[in-house]
Amino acid sequence: MKILLVISLLTSSTFSFALESNLAGNSNGAQVFNKAQVTFVSAAQQFDGSWCFNTSVKHNDEGWKHYANGWEILDIEGKQLWERPLTHPHVNEQPFTRRLCDIYIPSDIKKLVVRAKCNQHGTGDKTITLDLTTTQGLGYEVKRFD
Repeated sequence: MKILLVISLLTSSTFSFALESNLAGNSNGAQVFNKAQVTFVSAAQQFDGSWCFNTSVKHNDEGWKHYANGWEILDIEGKQLWERPLTHPHVNEQPFTRRLCDIYIPSDIKKLVVRAKCNQHGTGDKTITLDLTTTQGLGYEVKRFD
């Protein structure tokens, strides 16, 4: 019983620390996203077999000195396969969605990871893992052309 309590406390404080390191409150109590976060991904297969990814990102863009400057698609091992640069801040547009199309995914790839990044903190710690063999999952949807 003591072991379960210790594990529970350790897990909750670790989770709390990870959450607090990325989310902070401002003076009026609103949450601030210090690292770019992927909030939703819609992957749609096109007629020619290529894919389009519509990815929603949330970040506390403050202007040119600190903003979400891209998102990327990785294989399950973490190798970057595609990147979508974001070329300007989105201070008053949060979260925002941008697309990347003409992506040809090899048939042996069944899962992909999408993560965002900002120009000060690098990659965010909230990613979305897509299973291309399903139609939806936590934070994503997959539309196949059949």
